[in-house]
Amino acid sequence: MSEIKIAVLTPDGREERTVTTGTKAWELFADDPDVIAARVGENLKDLAYELTDGDEVEGVLIDSADGHDILRHSTAHVMAQAVQELFPEAKLGIGPPVTDGFYYDFDVETPFVPEDLAKIESRMKKIIKANQKFSRRVTTDEDARVELADEPYKLELIGLKGSAADAAEGASAEVGGGELTIYDNIGRNGEVAWKDLCRGPHLPTTKRIPAFKLMRSAAAYWRGDEKNKQLQRIYGTAWESKEALEEHLHRIEEAERRDHRKLGRDLDLFSFPDELGSGLPVFHPKGGIIKREMEDYVRAKHIEHGFEYVGTPHIAREQLFHTSGHLPYYGDGMFPALDVDGQDYRLKAMNCPMHNLIYRSRGRSYRELPLRLFEFGSVYRNEKSGVIHGLTRVRGFAQDDSHSYCTKEQAPAEVKHLLDFMLTVLRDFGLDDFYLELSTRDDAKKDKFVGSDDDWAEATRILEEVATETGLELVPDPGGAAFYGPKISVQAKDAIGRTWQMGTVQYDFNQPAADRFNLEYQAADGTRQQPVMIHSAKFGSIERFLGVLVEHYAGAMPPWLAPVQVEMIPVADAFNDYVYDIAEKLKKAGVRVEVDESSDRFQKKIRNAQLQKIPFMLIAGGEDVEKGAVSFRYRDGHQENGIPVDEAIQRIVAAVESHEQV
Repeated sequence: MSEIKIAVLTPDGREERTVTTGTKAWELFADDPDVIAARVGENLKDLAYELTDGDEVEGVLIDSADGHDILRHSTAHVMAQAVQELFPEAKLGIGPPVTDGFYYDFDVETPFVPEDLAKIESRMKKIIKANQKFSRRVTTDEDARVELADEPYKLELIGLKGSAADAAEGASAEVGGGELTIYDNIGRNGEVAWKDLCRGPHLPTTKRIPAFKLMRSAAAYWRGDEKNKQLQRIYGTAWESKEALEEHLHRIEEAERRDHRKLGRDLDLFSFPDELGSGLPVFHPKGGIIKREMEDYVRAKHIEHGFEYVGTPHIAREQLFHTSGHLPYYGDGMFPALDVDGQDYRLKAMNCPMHNLIYRSRGRSYRELPLRLFEFGSVYRNEKSGVIHGLTRVRGFAQDDSHSYCTKEQAPAEVKHLLDFMLTVLRDFGLDDFYLELSTRDDAKKDKFVGSDDDWAEATRILEEVATETGLELVPDPGGAAFYGPKISVQAKDAIGRTWQMGTVQYDFNQPAADRFNLEYQAADGTRQQPVMIHSAKFGSIERFLGVLVEHYAGAMPPWLAPVQVEMIPVADAFNDYVYDIAEKLKKAGVRVEVDESSDRFQKKIRNAQLQKIPFMLIAGGEDVEKGAVSFRYRDGHQENGIPVDEAIQRIVAAVESHEQV
């Protein structure tokens, strides 16, 4: 047999090998059961892939990001097979992997119920135990239509192959571009037990699925379009081991305990009245305190960092958003036009066009640059109802939005200044585990972006260099840029390890251009030059940031943010006057304090304060009154008795002023 030369990439380096023609990828990794696929060059392949001369091959581990996707997509296939075996009338939608799991959509007459999920899980276990082989084969559009004649949604995807299918939710996992492939699930006797239109890759066999669980079912519109038919979606999760699955389920339980929507209701922070409409929250007095503290903090920080506070209206003539490019490139995210005196107006979805008008309101000199403008701008975005989620995805919100106008030479330093500012804000709010994401243009879809190749290359280089200098992990996000320029976003991890996108820094060479807002400044040599515009938001959405904080702290906000910082608890009514006197002293010191003089029993009062996540409780009884002291109780249940009143007040004030994370 003839021989070919390949290279195997391992953590220890590159190993050149000579193998016989016809060697499969699995033969390279036969001794490592954790390898479930291969990366050949830039492409993921099944382990059944036949190697060719010059291939560079790397094993894909089941616990890697790509390994998780392959595991979960394979499990989605097993689930779909189980559904069609139990519900033969079910028609297949799509079944991609998603963060921490997978789903599959089905067209069925009757929605799934929990009992159905239990039956599906049981059938999946049988399929896994049967050790069916995932087998890839290339087909043609015509042959696929014949094979899948009873699957109308698959036929639609075949018709979209290589075009709109890539934009459909999850459709790229089905067809992608290029050749069309079908995966067969092959039984032990060689029969095709089930098949699906799919790009792959997949696990070698169903038995390589170590641990999975079906989570829930829900309604979902075909291809995410509410004009299409509503299908039934089953969500599941799959992991590389039973232990990893258990850890994930524990994280879900913890996330449910921390759900900001539930805590917002329990702690009387905010609500979402139906009368207002979906995605439009209101803040109650206690939530308003947290929001105000956040705003006061970040306003002072912006001024400290050289920003000037401005204000802009909520609506503007539609033409303004044509000038900025938002309507042509972001129109779907904006609300429909309003008729005002026969002219079309729009609710603003962003503040930058209005800040450009402030910049352009008079001539500017290079001596003024960088010019930094900042506001709490209320914006409105026409989010689909299916993605709205509490405070973290809303239709109306406020941004701590800022724009820096600078020379090209100043741009790198300004990006660094903004990024350092943003990281300081996160740390001050107790979020100190984060990485950076660099979102760039998708060169294959240049029509969705404005600007020249040179502009994009320069802007991307500047952001990448500044991000790299921070020493933080930098993760690429190809295609995730705004239409007007690349961006850096901070991805912060909360107390239970979930990642949230927080603030952003975006480089914009588009809006200042002559054919947009024609922004200029007079340079030192007297010429008129175009500034660079850099967008930044430290919180991003104030609402979203607040929701993340509530979940990060499980509602137990640090003292400086807590709506009620101290609860005064008299042991009996006889000591009410004493605790009220202390409460007045605390108020004069700027502390937010309440007195519980309810008829509840003493222990119930302590329990109520704990349920309300109040940082400090000051308890007073007869002995405390005699000594001019209090019992100082912390939120975690720790208590110190006989603390002089003045010392107790000093401790509380110090904890608040230092932004202590108690």
